[in-house]
Amino acid sequence: MTSRKSLRQQLHHIIFDYDTIPAKAFDLVLIAAIFMSVTVVMLDTVRSIHDAWGPLLYGLEWFFTILFTIEYLIRLYATESRGRYAVSFYGVIDLLAILPTYFSIFVPGTQYLLVIRFFRVLRIFRLLKLVKFVKEAEFVKASLMASGRKIVFFLFFVLVTVSIIGALIYLIEGEENGFTSIPKGVYWAIVTITTVGYGDIYPQTVLGRTLAALLMIIGYSIIAVPTGIVSAEMAAMHEKMESERKHSDSCCQSIEHDADARFCKICGRALNRPA
Repeated sequence: MTSRKSLRQQLHHIIFDYDTIPAKAFDLVLIAAIFMSVTVVMLDTVRSIHDAWGPLLYGLEWFFTILFTIEYLIRLYATESRGRYAVSFYGVIDLLAILPTYFSIFVPGTQYLLVIRFFRVLRIFRLLKLVKFVKEAEFVKASLMASGRKIVFFLFFVLVTVSIIGALIYLIEGEENGFTSIPKGVYWAIVTITTVGYGDIYPQTVLGRTLAALLMIIGYSIIAVPTGIVSAEMAAMHEKMESERKHSDSCCQSIEHDADARFCKICGRALNRPA
């Protein structure tokens, strides 16, 4: 019983934590598997690739499904509360990542819902928490560094959004309306969300146009996000630097220092004293 509990604790530490080398390695391997599985799903929707490599892609699809199924069962075993994990955000995403492949055995066409596995890439944000920003002397560089994680989060959100929308528009419109593959649907989603609008491909069904209209509205709000992030960080950095400057200029004169002191005991600046 003790060894079983010990194994469970070790698995919990590796799977759910991120502060050790095994835990980081597990997250990195999992993220790589997620990216590869999504790539397989996307490539399988390209007719020329499917005709040439269909059996291999089908085998890889089942390989990743079995791999993620084992991972999901291990998570259920290692977690402290199975019920809480099963209904949690990542627990539901983990389950949705493996169900479509099993459903495809009984319901034709549902294999394309595997693109929802891309949501699991959101776990990479646990690794980003380990990044610590170093204070820089240059104002602009410090502001960009401070907003780096937010911008990365934003870019991943956009990537997930266009991937899901591209898969949905492919399922809604189909090849007869020019959406011959998921990558082409993702291309259309990127063109639409950035408000570029080439017009070389566009939805022709009511549901497809409704989805396009929603994506256009989202696009207008998304464009301003990176500028707002950097501007807010620059304003906060400027306020912080001004506060530190005023404090450092005044504290050396207002604080009583020891006779042999060479540095201010508040801000650490060198004291201008005769030798």
